[in-house]
Amino acid sequence: MLDDYFTRAILAGIGMAVVAGPLGCFIVWRRLAYFGDTLSHAALLGVAMAFLFQINVTLAVFVVSAAVSVALVLLQRRATLSSDALLGLLSHSSLALGLVVLSSMTWLRIDLMGFLFGDILSVSRLDIGIIWGGGLAVLAVLVLIWRPLFAATVNQELAEAEGMNPDRANFIFMLLMATVIAISMKIVGVLLITAMLIIPAAAARRFACGPEQMAIIAILMGATSVGLGLGASREWDTQSGPAIVVAALGLFLISLTPLAAWLANIRISKAAAPAARE
Repeated sequence: MLDDYFTRAILAGIGMAVVAGPLGCFIVWRRLAYFGDTLSHAALLGVAMAFLFQINVTLAVFVVSAAVSVALVLLQRRATLSSDALLGLLSHSSLALGLVVLSSMTWLRIDLMGFLFGDILSVSRLDIGIIWGGGLAVLAVLVLIWRPLFAATVNQELAEAEGMNPDRANFIFMLLMATVIAISMKIVGVLLITAMLIIPAAAARRFACGPEQMAIIAILMGATSVGLGLGASREWDTQSGPAIVVAALGLFLISLTPLAAWLANIRISKAAAPAARE
């Protein structure tokens, strides 16, 4: 079955959706879209370091993304600049540095478009193993830190007062984001990873009655986007990564329609009925 490139692409895309959905919910709740952009731009620097030192691309992207996350934490504690200014500094400087390093390696010819926009149709069995193995590990850690991370998302001071150590949960969350960026880069590319983290979660928000339900719906939205995007790419010979993101955008737009709002209201009413009886 895995000899079919389209089947491998579907499996890889669904694996990405499974892990991106729950993390994307926290990005939406915490308004961290710019942080996701920063890590995705830093991924290109990781690609450059991988070719420069001849190491695994996924590992290099993770190391660089994690380093940028740590740098952000340290700068937030010591610098006088605001968080969005620091994110802008790290985002654009890492992207520019990555492009400079890549352009300086004149002996090397690489498909830069593939790294920027992904090439899900070329994933191998090893890639699928990395995506699913790394994704399940990320989900396992996310389950362990879900309570303190969500509490810190709602109220940082209250989480500290209850002894949940939200700073540790926040730092682990940043490392999980770096992991997802690394394992998802080959599918949708560094410029589209943030879109797959945000758009399914944003679409799921209209239909969810609670945080856990929103995470599950975001996974379903992401997996549906993968199927629709790959189908459209196969039918009309378009780039797969952008097609997946466009499909996700289509689902988000559908979630804004009156019919979707009506369905969401029915779902919320049904969820509220048992609580009202109690």
